Amino acid sequence: MPVEMDGANGAAVAPPALELSRVVKSFGAVLALRSGTITLHDGSIHALIGENGAGKSTLVKIIAGLYRRDAGEFRLAGEEVDFHTTAQSKAAGIAVIYQEPTLFPDLSVTENIFMGRQPTNRFGRIDRRSMRTQAQQIFARLGVSIDPDRVTEGLSIADQQIIEIAKAISLDARVLIMDEPTAALSGVEVERLFAVARSLRDEGRALLFISHRFDEVFALCDTVTVMRDGSYISTTPIVDTSVDELVRQMVGRDVAELFPKLPAEIGADVLVVEGLTRAGVFHDIGFTVRAGEIVGLAGLVGAGRSEVARAIFGVDPYEAGSVHLEGRQLPKGNPRVSMARGIALVPEDRRKQGLVLDESVTRNVTLAIRSSLAKAGLLWSARENAAAALWASRLEVKTAALDAETGTLSGGNQQKVVLGKWLATEPKVLIVDEPTRGIDVGTKAEVHRLLSELAQQGIAILMISSELPEVLGMADRVLVMREGHLTGEFSRADATPEAVMFAATAQKEGAL
Repeated sequence: MPVEMDGANGAAVAPPALELSRVVKSFGAVLALRSGTITLHDGSIHALIGENGAGKSTLVKIIAGLYRRDAGEFRLAGEEVDFHTTAQSKAAGIAVIYQEPTLFPDLSVTENIFMGRQPTNRFGRIDRRSMRTQAQQIFARLGVSIDPDRVTEGLSIADQQIIEIAKAISLDARVLIMDEPTAALSGVEVERLFAVARSLRDEGRALLFISHRFDEVFALCDTVTVMRDGSYISTTPIVDTSVDELVRQMVGRDVAELFPKLPAEIGADVLVVEGLTRAGVFHDIGFTVRAGEIVGLAGLVGAGRSEVARAIFGVDPYEAGSVHLEGRQLPKGNPRVSMARGIALVPEDRRKQGLVLDESVTRNVTLAIRSSLAKAGLLWSARENAAAALWASRLEVKTAALDAETGTLSGGNQQKVVLGKWLATEPKVLIVDEPTRGIDVGTKAEVHRLLSELAQQGIAILMISSELPEVLGMADRVLVMREGHLTGEFSRADATPEAVMFAATAQKEGAL
């Protein structure tokens, strides 16, 4: 391994664990990466941030061996490398832990960790005892408790990610890349993942952490690199920067108003929920949402907020209570009637519940209104394309073509497509569940502006969010749930971070 010299005292200094410099990658006429530059050091956690489309994913895929660079330098421990396959990247000691782990659900935890390289005994048979012992030792090192013998199916995303990390350790990976690992995790699960990440750092491994959440970046990372429009912008120690500075570098402009709340005239009650109850999930939920009003529904993950939204829309059942829209009661468990009467639900998981990823942008935008576009029983593509083009233009969906597969779009643009699908139905009530989860700060501002404009037009909006600044910045009223119960209601003026968190956790305000 090459050794660098410290010019100050002549001492030997180990080269960076991983170094990319001025890396370029094109896909046909599209230049995805103009100047990809990043340096990772052993025993350090390095953040990589940037808007969707900044080039982060392309950079990671080059490191992982999925793509080959067109130009630039790529060094591992000081040695020039050029991976042709993911197997070469793994063999070189690089592991990527993605947001959605890819494990074999029918195999045990241990079998997943050692898949394809199971140890054998002297008779050439798989040594299951050795595998199990090694898995237990890895989990002990990580400080987590997972049964090595249990089948992977049914494990939480958090546990699946820990298994992916265990797999990386079993391969003695020196560089670990975590790509949006906390997007689907609860607060407790995030803290456990961070504890594991810190233990890996303390072992001397180099970690790259990719996230849109600034609080996580500042809580976990030592250094941060910013990318914009496929180019390297800066690398700064965390202690020497701020959220405002990082936002300016990410978007190339000041985002003075991340929550552009526009004045709206609050009208009559549109949605009235009374005594909504589902045993073991939520109990005696009652509230109203008025025309032109944004009501924020806050609370910790698992409080029952999404389940209430799905019950209102008719996807999930409930045993007691009622839902009225403009004075008329909605039938239970009938989303088709809810849609026809004017309720739209943008779900929490846009990829699994909101979109058909292998269908075109056009087909996704028009999914909920196809019957109204039909003429003489036939769906005319010209009418479908016109409707999709209208909403793609209004929402500024960035796509090469409307017939492109929706799965190829960035997370922020996928969210815009889901919004377009439901806004095309011209709803009276719009329920948005985690509207900005997993999208960059610039697109967040666009979504917030859109919600504010819709409220100005008189639409009643119920916004579920786990991001407290989003709730406080956008809501006219804030409702708080804890363990299936409504535990607080605050006007915009009275909704302070301390008051909302107290209602969400039952902790004393002074302890927050």
